Amino acid sequence: MTTHQAPQQTPLPLLSRSDATTTHRHRTLAAVWAVTRLGMLVLLVRDDLGVGGVSREVYVLYAGWYEQLARGVFPYGDTTWQYPPGAAAVFLSPGLLPWLSYFQAFVALALLADAAVALALARAGGRDAGTAGAWLWTCGLPLLLHIPLARYDVQTTALAVLALLALLRPRPRPRLGGALAGLGATVKVWPLLTLLGTPRGRPTRTAWTSAAAAAAALLAGLALGFPHTLDFLRQQGDRGVQIESLGGTALHLARLADLPYHVEYRYGAFEFLGPQVPAVARLSLLLTAAAFGWLLLWRVRARRWTPATPCDAALCAVLLFTVTSRVISPQYLIWLLGLAAVCLTTRRTTQRPAALLLLPAAALSALGYPLLYEDVIASTPAGCTVLVLRNGLLLAAAWLSCRGLWRATTAASNA
Repeated sequence: MTTHQAPQQTPLPLLSRSDATTTHRHRTLAAVWAVTRLGMLVLLVRDDLGVGGVSREVYVLYAGWYEQLARGVFPYGDTTWQYPPGAAAVFLSPGLLPWLSYFQAFVALALLADAAVALALARAGGRDAGTAGAWLWTCGLPLLLHIPLARYDVQTTALAVLALLALLRPRPRPRLGGALAGLGATVKVWPLLTLLGTPRGRPTRTAWTSAAAAAAALLAGLALGFPHTLDFLRQQGDRGVQIESLGGTALHLARLADLPYHVEYRYGAFEFLGPQVPAVARLSLLLTAAAFGWLLLWRVRARRWTPATPCDAALCAVLLFTVTSRVISPQYLIWLLGLAAVCLTTRRTTQRPAALLLLPAAALSALGYPLLYEDVIASTPAGCTVLVLRNGLLLAAAWLSCRGLWRATTAASNA
């Protein structure tokens, strides 16, 4: 008698425990992102916190620039136009959504860029560092309240983050990373610093050549289509000491001690006027030059590159240029949070202490503007305290960042 055995059925594939955990983390991250961004939108719609009208920047200033740019003219002679020519592309981009108002379209595109950064960070962490970087971005950005949705720094940061992640992939793509950094530099200059830590040799040559080509192509196109593309340089050169900068903090304390300093709205920001203010501005420029010199020295002395070196160097460089700047607006923290989040996508990073200090610095930035901005303008004890704490945290983060980068990469640290 022949026995017939039932055919064996192939079992359905099941998710491994690690895959299931990763999926759960990503869903949780997405839920938190959605809830926090809804809260930011509510604040933006109400826009009644503190002083200044955060959303006014979009529906008055940016919308006015859009009208000029749409006619093929850069804002010539406008003291508030202090941005490289590539910024025109960001200010014109809401025109891609004609069924929305300019304000609605701008905010929608800012949210889209924000989501793209969170998604890219979550995917980049992988099995190395998980979603630590994505969590820093997702939870850190709302500490700035609704400011990120009413400034174009999220879009700029997205270009820088994607450029760095292209350099940090298991199979790095320096050509893509360089092109994204070059485009970002035409929008707000600082994304070019993402290429500072590329490994010596062919990766550096490829990345910088690609950056130069991408930037040159965009600038050439803008120069052909618009007059006065470089007018922003004159407005930048005329800027003084903004009240939220490190130099401005020293002048606040001097004003609190009854020295003759006062605040005036100039070049789109509140700046100090009074004796020795030009000297403070020159000192800031000298410190920026010194920071650039230190970065060049680091680049020459560095002997050991790790997978984290490009993002570590980028955060270090932007921190140095931030703390030495004549202007430290709250939106600068968007850049720093984005770069810190990239650092946390790898366990090899040396920037974890600096990255964590940026979270309270972001919260204090929002406390200074818009919540206590009247106190900051008037140099009250409360306003001065907020600035001293915020800028003190940024200084500490810059110190820790430099120390970590130097020790991890120079020959002395590996002796």
